[in-house]
Amino acid sequence: MTTTPVGDEGDVEIRQAAQADLLAVLRIERASFDQPWPFSAFDRYVEEPGFLVAVKDEQTAGYGSDDAESVVGYVVANLVPNHGRSFGHIKDIAVHPDHRGEGIGAELLERALHVLEVGGARSVKLEVRASNERAQSMYRSFDFEYLRTVPRYYDDGEDALIMVVDLDE
Repeated sequence: MTTTPVGDEGDVEIRQAAQADLLAVLRIERASFDQPWPFSAFDRYVEEPGFLVAVKDEQTAGYGSDDAESVVGYVVANLVPNHGRSFGHIKDIAVHPDHRGEGIGAELLERALHVLEVGGARSVKLEVRASNERAQSMYRSFDFEYLRTVPRYYDDGEDALIMVVDLDE
């Protein structure tokens, strides 16, 4: 399993998600979104190379254990066939509320974009709540551009913005 250290301290690594990570991922999902994905949705993507988790050793994360690691964020991304030219889709991304602002989300996104590009994606899309300016700002820093609005995309009636990035540039 390949891991990539995050930040200067190297106390966060990004690796492919494993079955054992799913409960922690689900907890972050529920802490992050009003309409969380169910466990089965994550379980479906465990074998996908674009399902990545950011982990900290629990001692550094403040959880007290010596040998265990703690999932502090995740991204779910996959390739979608499209007439012989696959595109990537960032389906879900979140960082535990206690670890936001540490650059973990950006590292997860960067790594997911790399996985999608290596897999053959030429462009990547995602949906983001119209009110989530913090996420939109991060996506723009990766050259995502607004494509269109999907009215009432979310169950609570909020619009989604579709954003895309061309990986060929």
